[in-house]
Amino acid sequence: MILSIFSILALVSALLVVRAKNPVHAVLFFILVFCNTSGLLILLGLDFFAMIFLVVYIGAIAVLFLFVVMMFHIHVAKEVLRYLPVSGIIGLILCILLLSGKEKMLFMAYTYQTTKELGFTNWEALVFILDNPSFFFPFCFLV
Repeated sequence: MILSIFSILALVSALLVVRAKNPVHAVLFFILVFCNTSGLLILLGLDFFAMIFLVVYIGAIAVLFLFVVMMFHIHVAKEVLRYLPVSGIIGLILCILLLSGKEKMLFMAYTYQTTKELGFTNWEALVFILDNPSFFFPFCFLV
Protein backbone atom coordinates (compact mmCIF):
# COMPACT_ATOMS: atom_id res chain seq x y z
CA MET A 1 0.00 0.00 0.00
CA ILE A 2 2.73 2.46 0.98
CA LEU A 3 4.74 1.43 -2.07
CA SER A 4 1.86 2.37 -4.37
CA ILE A 5 1.38 5.70 -2.55
CA PHE A 6 5.04 6.61 -3.07
CA SER A 7 4.81 5.51 -6.70
CA ILE A 8 1.69 7.55 -7.39
CA LEU A 9 3.17 10.61 -5.66
CA ALA A 10 6.36 10.26 -7.70
CA LEU A 11 4.40 10.03 -10.95
CA VAL A 12 2.13 12.95 -10.10
CA SER A 13 5.02 15.16 -9.06
CA ALA A 14 6.90 14.18 -12.24
CA LEU A 15 3.87 15.29 -14.28
CA LEU A 16 3.79 18.53 -12.31
CA VAL A 17 7.47 19.10 -13.13
CA VAL A 18 6.60 19.01 -16.81
CA ARG A 19 3.42 21.04 -16.49
CA ALA A 20 4.68 23.74 -14.09
CA LYS A 21 4.78 27.17 -15.69
CA ASN A 22 7.05 28.68 -13.08
CA PRO A 23 10.59 27.23 -13.27
CA VAL A 24 11.08 27.51 -9.50
CA HIS A 25 7.96 25.43 -8.92
CA ALA A 26 9.23 22.89 -11.47
CA VAL A 27 12.49 22.50 -9.54
CA LEU A 28 10.60 22.11 -6.26
CA PHE A 29 8.42 19.38 -7.80
CA PHE A 30 11.64 17.84 -9.12
CA ILE A 31 12.93 17.67 -5.55
CA LEU A 32 9.64 16.04 -4.54
CA VAL A 33 10.17 13.38 -7.20
CA PHE A 34 13.57 12.60 -5.69
CA CYS A 35 12.10 12.41 -2.17
CA ASN A 36 9.41 9.97 -3.31
CA THR A 37 11.94 7.88 -5.19
CA SER A 38 14.12 7.79 -2.10
CA GLY A 39 11.10 6.58 -0.12
CA LEU A 40 10.60 3.81 -2.67
CA LEU A 41 14.23 2.78 -2.31
CA ILE A 42 13.90 2.64 1.48
CA LEU A 43 10.83 0.43 1.16
CA LEU A 44 12.77 -1.88 -1.15
CA GLY A 45 15.48 -2.24 1.48
CA LEU A 46 18.09 -0.13 -0.29
CA ASP A 47 18.78 2.31 2.52
CA PHE A 48 22.27 3.27 1.38
CA PHE A 49 21.11 4.06 -2.16
CA ALA A 50 18.21 6.09 -0.78
CA MET A 51 20.54 8.24 1.30
CA ILE A 52 22.98 8.64 -1.59
CA PHE A 53 20.03 9.60 -3.78
CA LEU A 54 18.99 12.27 -1.29
CA VAL A 55 22.47 13.66 -0.76
CA VAL A 56 23.61 13.65 -4.38
CA TYR A 57 20.45 14.54 -6.26
CA ILE A 58 18.60 16.76 -3.81
CA GLY A 59 21.61 18.11 -1.98
CA ALA A 60 23.67 18.96 -5.02
CA ILE A 61 21.96 18.81 -8.38
CA ALA A 62 18.44 20.00 -7.55
CA VAL A 63 19.70 22.84 -5.35
CA LEU A 64 22.06 23.84 -8.15
CA PHE A 65 19.12 23.90 -10.57
CA LEU A 66 17.18 26.04 -8.12
CA PHE A 67 20.00 28.55 -7.75
CA VAL A 68 20.55 28.77 -11.51
CA VAL A 69 16.85 29.34 -12.13
CA MET A 70 16.69 32.01 -9.46
CA MET A 71 19.87 33.77 -10.63
CA PHE A 72 18.97 33.98 -14.30
CA HIS A 73 15.37 35.12 -13.74
CA ILE A 74 13.98 32.71 -16.31
CA HIS A 75 10.61 33.92 -17.51
CA VAL A 76 7.49 31.84 -17.87
CA ALA A 77 6.87 30.41 -21.33
CA LYS A 78 3.80 31.95 -22.96
CA GLU A 79 3.15 29.42 -25.73
CA VAL A 80 3.00 26.12 -23.90
CA LEU A 81 0.31 24.57 -26.10
CA ARG A 82 2.23 25.26 -29.31
CA TYR A 83 4.30 22.07 -28.98
CA LEU A 84 1.50 19.88 -27.61
CA PRO A 85 0.63 18.02 -30.87
CA VAL A 86 4.24 17.11 -31.65
CA SER A 87 4.99 16.03 -28.08
CA GLY A 88 1.75 14.03 -27.98
CA ILE A 89 2.70 12.13 -31.13
CA ILE A 90 6.19 11.40 -29.80
CA GLY A 91 4.73 10.25 -26.47
CA LEU A 92 2.22 8.01 -28.25
CA ILE A 93 4.99 6.41 -30.34
CA LEU A 94 7.08 5.77 -27.22
CA CYS A 95 4.09 4.26 -25.38
CA ILE A 96 3.36 1.94 -28.30
CA LEU A 97 7.00 0.85 -28.39
CA LEU A 98 7.03 0.25 -24.66
CA LEU A 99 3.82 -1.77 -24.73
CA SER A 100 4.92 -3.77 -27.77
CA GLY A 101 8.10 -4.72 -25.95
CA LYS A 102 6.27 -6.34 -23.04
CA GLU A 103 6.78 -9.90 -24.26
CA LYS A 104 10.38 -9.03 -25.06
CA MET A 105 10.81 -7.96 -21.44
CA LEU A 106 9.45 -11.33 -20.31
CA PHE A 107 11.94 -13.01 -22.63
CA MET A 108 14.66 -10.84 -21.14
CA ALA A 109 13.76 -11.92 -17.58
CA TYR A 110 13.69 -15.58 -18.61
CA THR A 111 17.01 -15.25 -20.46
CA TYR A 112 18.58 -13.49 -17.50
CA GLN A 113 17.46 -16.27 -15.15
CA THR A 114 18.82 -18.88 -17.58
CA THR A 115 22.16 -17.13 -17.87
CA LYS A 116 22.43 -16.90 -14.07
CA GLU A 117 21.81 -20.67 -13.85
CA LEU A 118 24.58 -21.21 -16.40
CA GLY A 119 26.97 -19.25 -14.21
CA PHE A 120 27.36 -16.08 -16.28
CA THR A 121 28.32 -12.85 -14.59
CA ASN A 122 25.94 -9.88 -14.74
CA TRP A 123 27.95 -8.30 -17.54
CA GLU A 124 27.92 -11.48 -19.64
CA ALA A 125 24.17 -11.88 -19.09
CA LEU A 126 23.53 -8.29 -20.21
CA VAL A 127 25.62 -8.77 -23.35
CA PHE A 128 23.79 -12.03 -24.06
CA ILE A 129 20.39 -10.33 -23.72
CA LEU A 130 21.32 -7.28 -25.82
CA ASP A 131 22.82 -9.50 -28.51
CA ASN A 132 19.34 -10.83 -29.28
CA PRO A 133 18.06 -8.96 -32.38
CA SER A 134 14.41 -8.99 -31.27
CA PHE A 135 15.28 -7.01 -28.15
CA PHE A 136 18.11 -4.85 -29.40
CA PHE A 137 16.13 -2.46 -31.66
CA PRO A 138 13.51 -1.31 -29.10
CA PHE A 139 16.25 -0.94 -26.50
CA CYS A 140 18.33 1.27 -28.81
CA PHE A 141 15.29 3.33 -29.77
CA LEU A 142 14.31 4.01 -26.16
CA VAL A 143 17.84 4.85 -25.07
